[in-house]
Amino acid sequence: MNRLIQHTFFIICSLIFFQCLGSRRPLVPGYVDPQGNTRNVSVGNRYMVATGNPIATKAAIKVLEEGGNAVDAAVAALLVLNVTNGEAASFPSVAPTLVYDKKSGQVKSYIGAGTAPKKATIQWFKEKGYEVMPKNSILSQLLPASPDVIVRLLQDHGTKSFSELVEPAIRTAEEGFPANKILVKNLDLPLYKRLGFTILMPYNSEVYLEKKWWYSIREGELTKRSDLASTWKLMANEEKLALKNGNSRKQALEAVRNYFYKGPISDVIVKLHEEKGGLFTKEDLTNYSGGWEKPVVGEFRDYQILANQTWTQGPIVPMVMQMLDGIDLKSMGHNSPEYIHTVSQAIELAIADRETYFGDPKFVDVPMDGLLSKHYAKMRRLLFQKSAFGKTPPYGNPWLYSKQKPKSTKTPANNEENHSVSEIKYGKDTTYISIVDSFGNAVSLTPSDFPQSPMVPGTGLTLGIRMTQFRLDPNHPSSIVPGKRPRITPNPGMVLKNGKLWMSFGTPGGDVQSQAMIQFFLNIVVFGMDPQKAVEAPRFRSVNWPDSFSPHVYRPGGIELESSLYQAVSDSLKEKGYKVYEKGNFDNDFGAVCAVLNDAKNRRLLGVADPREVSWAEGK
Repeated sequence: MNRLIQHTFFIICSLIFFQCLGSRRPLVPGYVDPQGNTRNVSVGNRYMVATGNPIATKAAIKVLEEGGNAVDAAVAALLVLNVTNGEAASFPSVAPTLVYDKKSGQVKSYIGAGTAPKKATIQWFKEKGYEVMPKNSILSQLLPASPDVIVRLLQDHGTKSFSELVEPAIRTAEEGFPANKILVKNLDLPLYKRLGFTILMPYNSEVYLEKKWWYSIREGELTKRSDLASTWKLMANEEKLALKNGNSRKQALEAVRNYFYKGPISDVIVKLHEEKGGLFTKEDLTNYSGGWEKPVVGEFRDYQILANQTWTQGPIVPMVMQMLDGIDLKSMGHNSPEYIHTVSQAIELAIADRETYFGDPKFVDVPMDGLLSKHYAKMRRLLFQKSAFGKTPPYGNPWLYSKQKPKSTKTPANNEENHSVSEIKYGKDTTYISIVDSFGNAVSLTPSDFPQSPMVPGTGLTLGIRMTQFRLDPNHPSSIVPGKRPRITPNPGMVLKNGKLWMSFGTPGGDVQSQAMIQFFLNIVVFGMDPQKAVEAPRFRSVNWPDSFSPHVYRPGGIELESSLYQAVSDSLKEKGYKVYEKGNFDNDFGAVCAVLNDAKNRRLLGVADPREVSWAEGK
């Protein structure tokens, strides 16, 4: 027994030694993380870019300088973010998008979320013993969306080739980039979980740990994604070959898409699913498509707030703003207990409707016109009360204000379910891109997904875990059905003022995204803050509903506050009945808003980037 204790002690000491060894990767010379608690607004006269990483912002600027438009620049930034922020927004996962076309004055939404494979049914999962969607599993993977998004954006609104725009991302992946604070935070696991991650998903560990599970990456270390670069080179070569053979630009872009969804890449994805007991088939990938749609629109004063349809949570922002329109928020005082209580009630009422009505509109009967009716907003506002709701408030009946008639008589889902699921959270969050070009066009794009399910060996491809935003309750609007999209959390936004582009904005952060966007918007419009100060102001977030990710953890009556806000108002909120939780200042659990504003009066563009992450805004 003594010998066993000695051996165990030796192993533990050895692991600690390895953990404390110097960097396994070189530090980037002169690396300085741009994250800080205060910044200045970026001002430009021609164009403006705000993204989740300075390297992506620089790549977009270079495209704009070389004559590309906002769509071209957004694709370049997206691909770079898939490298620098790959643990939070991987290729080839979700990428919901809004595009503002200056010439037509119209905003278009592109469906940037994949669908459930044909074999995915509630019955299949129930027979396997699942009560909620599993994590860290091949079964959590949704069909990939971003290759389709990229090609369709470039075909319909871009001017440059995929091979041109992927080049900065390939270079960044091959030459390496400095690990920043958020990447380190996202990949921070205790030693035993890193070992478990390596055993469970060895290729993921090879990509993110370089086979050294005992060592945790440090800020500033050189980080590479060489397999992903090789995959992109193959896709780019397919385009070049098509052009060489006399095909048009659009046909060559289609060849890129086909190489992914119908060619060699789809083959290796299907091979992985066959080996791991997954659900993807060649037919699933071959038949996948996204598509353009009309965005939803709500109003607040002279502003029109636009979002993707209900395959995202995007409509929450305009719904909440319409509920708050007409209330004298300014007299309450910024971030006063009364203000936080009022805004939180509007958010919670909208979320109650989200949980009852939001789902893929191709499969779910959504009374969108009713949900965005000003009369309905007024009726929901009547439910505001002096004390906290204490649990998710009742959903409303927007059908009374809709021109549609409900086709289904399903009973809405129970909002208070709570399950547990085994998981290793390796990588998380999301990122964001906002661009306005010199022509006046704009793109708002929120890419996401994490390496919490098996990556495709040898490719650098992360298929993510977005199936975990489905429910195994047939009555829930986001219930899993073959070919259906889950109601995902990423939701880019745009705002018009009197019909003209005023702002493109968004944030990472799961369920907090809509809440952070609402607070940022109100900081500027109601309280007249400088945009950068508006993004840096302390935030709150309600957690008074089941989390959108499996296992849908529910904290009734809960509200989280950044520390400075907690110190100021927590007692008052507790008196109103809230369960108040304190988090650190400038914590990215409260989002990391980026935005580009069109200051038409002064003929300039303003860019802001949230210091809660390493976001960066720059223009000219």
